Amino acid sequence: MHELGLVNYVVKQVGKIAEENQVKRITSVTLEFGEVSGIVTSYLYDYWKWYTKKFPMFDGAELRCETIPAITWCDDCKQTYPTVKYGKTCPHCGSGNTWLQQGNEMNIKQIEVEDLEEGGSDDKSGNADPEGTAGAD
Repeated sequence: MHELGLVNYVVKQVGKIAEENQVKRITSVTLEFGEVSGIVTSYLYDYWKWYTKKFPMFDGAELRCETIPAITWCDDCKQTYPTVKYGKTCPHCGSGNTWLQQGNEMNIKQIEVEDLEEGGSDDKSGNADPEGTAGAD
C-alpha cells in the first residue's frame, strides 16, 4: 500500500512547485513509473481522488499515468532486452549477469495548471526530486 505514500509525496512536491510559480490551481498531473515498480494504478487513482479533496489547489485535478518499459542490461554480451518477457536471464547469451537498467523509477512528468489571466491551462513540467528542488520551467 505504498500508493498512498506516493500520492502524498506527489501532492507535496507539486504543491511546492505550484507555490514557487504562483500557481493557484492544478488541473492535471502526469506521472510516469516503471513497469516493474510495483505500483497498482487502480489504488493510485483511488487515493488521488480521496487525498486531493483535502487541498483546494488540487480541486478536480486529473491524475494521468504513463508506464516506462522495464529494460535489463546484460554485462556479458552488452545488450539490452525487455525485462518482463525474459526476467533475469539474457535471451541473447543466456547469462544471468544482468541488471535492471530502467523500469523501477517514478517521475512527475507534467503538471498542467489553470491560467488565471486567460481562464485556460498552461503546462509546467519537472521531475520529482527528494529535496523538493525540481522546478517548473
